[in-house]
Amino acid sequence: MTSLAHLVRALGRGPGRSRNLDRKEAQEAMAAILDGTAPPEAVGALLMLMRYRGETGEEIAGFVDAMRARLKPWATLPATLDWPSYAAGRSRGLPLFLLAARLVAMSGQRVLLHGWNSHQNPHAEIRAHLGEAGIPAATTLDGAKTALERNHIVYVPLEAMDPELLRVLKLRDLLGLRSPVNTALRSMNPSGAPASVLGVFHPPYRGLQQDAAALLGERNLMVIKGGGGEFERHPAKQILVYGLEDGAVHEQTVEPLIDDTRRLADAEPQKGDLGRLWSGEREDAFARATVTGTAALALLAAGGATTLAGAQARMDALWEDRLVPAG
Repeated sequence: MTSLAHLVRALGRGPGRSRNLDRKEAQEAMAAILDGTAPPEAVGALLMLMRYRGETGEEIAGFVDAMRARLKPWATLPATLDWPSYAAGRSRGLPLFLLAARLVAMSGQRVLLHGWNSHQNPHAEIRAHLGEAGIPAATTLDGAKTALERNHIVYVPLEAMDPELLRVLKLRDLLGLRSPVNTALRSMNPSGAPASVLGVFHPPYRGLQQDAAALLGERNLMVIKGGGGEFERHPAKQILVYGLEDGAVHEQTVEPLIDDTRRLADAEPQKGDLGRLWSGEREDAFARATVTGTAALALLAAGGATTLAGAQARMDALWEDRLVPAG
């Protein structure tokens, strides 16, 4: 077994004596946790002390270092945009961001969606809506490569990349609280895509994700407080965007697209709603603005446009032409 006692002691010695982990310590701790060589009692103590103290960018970067070491084959995926989906919560509404991701893929970007979600409203379950959104799923590396080549988009379940990552994530069920693992998975970028978009539920995590990404050497990142913790923009609110632009820390305020008082999860999702929205059978100006506004931010992050206005115009045009056969 690998002892984590010295790290638990460092985190929990008390006021004036405790400290956060450095990046190397965090990497070593996560490597032992994923290998299954760390005592479960110490794992729980370490993760909850980190949560109680508040994670740092170095700790998250160290966790990601350990995760990426196990995922080296996935770094061969030719993705240009990493789009993690690890939100949990019953307040999650219809996953409109899936349609936004598809629009971005239609623009020529190669989008890797990956994740695992818990405590979801049954009608908001991400994996249940992939078919309606026209997004293929893959459970092998070769399958993911093929989907990216053919469709420019793929969803890969977390457990397909590494079952141990899911095991550690699901410690939430035993501990009763989310842990820094949730934060690290959002920063993981398994394919090494040159751009990433992240959604968080709690606003302070925008800056934390930004700090971790800078330490990890990421070049282009966009983080927002999104619907249910996903990268999904509320089109009727002013939002603050954190991130990196060509490696430099970047922040900007984005103005509302429409005037509406609705919340993203106000309407109870119904089976087939996402497909009807894409096909045009269902018209909803708020939902459309959510999709195109989210897609515009993602396209800008990926370098598919030089301005947000240009990205929005491109996504609006693609939405209008989404049902026109390519050729």
